[in-house]
Amino acid sequence: MDNLKIELLADLPEALPTLKKLFESEWEPYYGVEGPGDAETDIKNSANRAELPIAVVATVNGSICGTAALKMESVTTYPDYFPWLAGLLVAPEYRRQGIGEQLIAKIEDLAKQLGYKEIYVGTGDKSGMSEITLDKRNWKFIDKSDYFVSEASVYKKKL
Repeated sequence: MDNLKIELLADLPEALPTLKKLFESEWEPYYGVEGPGDAETDIKNSANRAELPIAVVATVNGSICGTAALKMESVTTYPDYFPWLAGLLVAPEYRRQGIGEQLIAKIEDLAKQLGYKEIYVGTGDKSGMSEITLDKRNWKFIDKSDYFVSEASVYKKKL
């Protein structure tokens, strides 16, 4: 996509309010009023450059359109797996344009730069992460389990 930029959240702190709204609307059971999560804190905690968690932000023509993070934990039922691609989210009006795949690629590159040999991701019913995209990027399905409000499929990629 033309005019797509992906940069570290640490370099784009003005993205926080937009990302907070996206998290709360997309993952309402967790980040909504009744949920246990705190979107603002989780996002702020990912504004790092060299230590996990590290978030990246996608913009198109200067408009914030998505995010993803590299974290030490995500699907907590798999405590021995790390690091994780997590928090992948593209704003509804920007979906189906390849932005999610570019965010995945950026997190894979970041994990590789940090010396990791493999990376994991958990997908659920509302993750928006298609198995087709994961297959295309050589992620391999490894397990499925109940997690929070839905079933999570866990994938792994060798870097």
